[in-house]
Amino acid sequence: MGKDFVTVTMINLGINLVYTMVALVVGMAALIFIDKKLLKNICFEEELKKGNVAVALFASAILLFVAIIVTFGFKG
Repeated sequence: MGKDFVTVTMINLGINLVYTMVALVVGMAALIFIDKKLLKNICFEEELKKGNVAVALFASAILLFVAIIVTFGFKG
């Protein structure tokens, strides 16, 4: 019974890791699309140097989005 449990747990972990990687790739592709098409005239680094708080909040939201995807991927 112990060997079956470990096998099923490893399969479940593998499925969750694949789901996490797919979700990250799709999320990053969406962010790149948004950056290239919708925000092509905005340079994040320059705006942050100027003290633009909205750009900092947007960048934080992106990092939070990636963290949530990774967390749900590991929880299964």
